[in-house]
Amino acid sequence: MSLIEGFRVQNYRALRDITLGRLSGQPDREPLTPFTVVIGKNGVGKSTLFDAFGFVADCLTTDVETACDMKQRGGFDRLRSMASTEPVKFEIYYREAPNERPITYELAINLDETGRPFVESELLKQRRKGQKHGRPYPFLRLHHGKGLVWAGEEALEIEGEEDRAQESVELTDLRQLGIATLGTLKEHPRITRFRDFLKGWYLFYFYPDAARSLPTSGPQRHLNIHGDNIGNVVQFMEREQSARFKIILNRIAEKIPGISSIDTHVTEDKRVLLRFNDGAFGDPFFAQQMSDGTLKVFAYLLLMEDPDPPPFICIEEPENGLYHKLLETLAEEFRSHATGKRNAPQIFVTTHQPYFVDALGPQEVWILEKSSDGFSIIRRASDLQDVNNLVAEGLPLGSLWYSDYLDAR
Repeated sequence: MSLIEGFRVQNYRALRDITLGRLSGQPDREPLTPFTVVIGKNGVGKSTLFDAFGFVADCLTTDVETACDMKQRGGFDRLRSMASTEPVKFEIYYREAPNERPITYELAINLDETGRPFVESELLKQRRKGQKHGRPYPFLRLHHGKGLVWAGEEALEIEGEEDRAQESVELTDLRQLGIATLGTLKEHPRITRFRDFLKGWYLFYFYPDAARSLPTSGPQRHLNIHGDNIGNVVQFMEREQSARFKIILNRIAEKIPGISSIDTHVTEDKRVLLRFNDGAFGDPFFAQQMSDGTLKVFAYLLLMEDPDPPPFICIEEPENGLYHKLLETLAEEFRSHATGKRNAPQIFVTTHQPYFVDALGPQEVWILEKSSDGFSIIRRASDLQDVNNLVAEGLPLGSLWYSDYLDAR
């Protein structure tokens, strides 16, 4: 499974220039962990950082202008950092597998002469096989839609053969990402794999009211980003994975306080009802009667049971509506899922709940703060030696955060 080792954002609202993890040319920095959590006070930019991942994914699935205008973003002028005239930039440093050579993707978005956002530049680069030092070589380089691409899996692998696989390209739509167009062509397998990786990013915007809807009967393999097909996913598991179905639902039920069993019921008009039994009553409760917290925990745990998970999962403030003693267990579930399987996804979470952070180690936690100029800054908890020492002595990280040990000094 692919793993993002570093992510840089520039000129995106309060994120004028922040970097998480390790980028190309930074061998001394530690990469992001499979389970990464960003903490901070209200208003420091956690939601903006969460949205930065979503914005990059939206640029691929739609185009950069549509991505700027959607989801309360308000257009490019409201997205670009205040007083900045520079392009909005993103850099992703990732590996397709633990032993693969890292790949860097750089994206810059700016306004054209008509005042509309467009793709100013794109770059994909990677070191040659066996090359441990030196600069990576680009296999896609575009500026204002024009540039070069190197076709084939082995392009640029042999020094001195760069020109043989080189092709000039010119895109007709400067609002579409180059990887969206070129990634559909079989002669560009490396671009295709990156496009598919980015296309697979999953940002979870779960709404309990959406989960209480009555979807039409019909099994669905994956939980959607809002959770309104939760009954359909359970129905899929019930039909297609019958050997695992009861084991999975019993395991989930054991982790939700007061729930003894979970199943589905299809009504006469072919609607799916999700049923919860607490053992105290003969008749089960339907999802429409369950608390927000119970539905959220069920949705998170069901997401963790996906046999073909997305490569990268983002969850914003999972603690909302949950009993505080559930949070440490939920954090441990996320970590176990991110590290326990060969095809496990990377999980990125934002939170402001110390009970959730109690289950984490300093390497997994990033502290987002506002600097004196109003822009966000970020640092890793493990960079604070006093914090490392206190955690080593047995003090939980969330308690240290609550006691202001993680605040800027």
